[in-house]
Amino acid sequence: MAYVVEFRSENTHRLVPAKYSVAGSVLENLNLPSGVLSDLSELDAATNDRKTAEQGGNLHIGPNELLMGVPEAQIVNAAFCHPTPQGSRFNDSFRGAWYAGVELETSIAEVAYHKHTFLRDMRNVGSLTFEYQDFLADFDGMFHQLDPSEQSACLQPDPVPECYAAGQALANTLLYSGSQGIVYSSVRNPGGTCVACFRPAIIFHPRWGARYEITIDGNSTHFVRKEIT
Repeated sequence: MAYVVEFRSENTHRLVPAKYSVAGSVLENLNLPSGVLSDLSELDAATNDRKTAEQGGNLHIGPNELLMGVPEAQIVNAAFCHPTPQGSRFNDSFRGAWYAGVELETSIAEVAYHKHTFLRDMRNVGSLTFEYQDFLADFDGMFHQLDPSEQSACLQPDPVPECYAAGQALANTLLYSGSQGIVYSSVRNPGGTCVACFRPAIIFHPRWGARYEITIDGNSTHFVRKEIT
């Protein structure tokens, strides 16, 4: 059975596609009559899962759990309000989680795996470059760790998303029993460590790190730090 350990780590890394890293709405940059802009803003709020949750319209995470009025609140909240349709390793399709790597290389490996899979499925034989913003955060709290049998069941590398089933079931049990999250061994970067945080409020000091270009070329992954202009 998963057991509780103290987890302290500064400068953990979460890579977010650069196009999603800018605060605010693209509507703010449009030169439109105020009435039209107001209508578009209302439509944006009604169809944006993060804004819906912040207004109390999400049954799985309420505004009392989300961050408000602090730097990078929008980035943190988005991780919990925009789960993928199939979920991820330790969250289902209804409520997201904040995933981060203790090491930068771990976050890059996790992102690169899914990009390699995407290119393979698209039968793309060339290379593609993706731009990511690194968001740093600190943790100091009690998190769950997996016992050996749970590691075997929950940390299978493939097939995705079928290999997520055991982890999602365990995570839901832990989440609703009050767990803060799970610390686990990276599946894509042997020796690396990942954290899946279930609670926005315990993501300390979320902040901008560096920006990176990640190039996927066949079976190779290359990344370079990029200056933000």
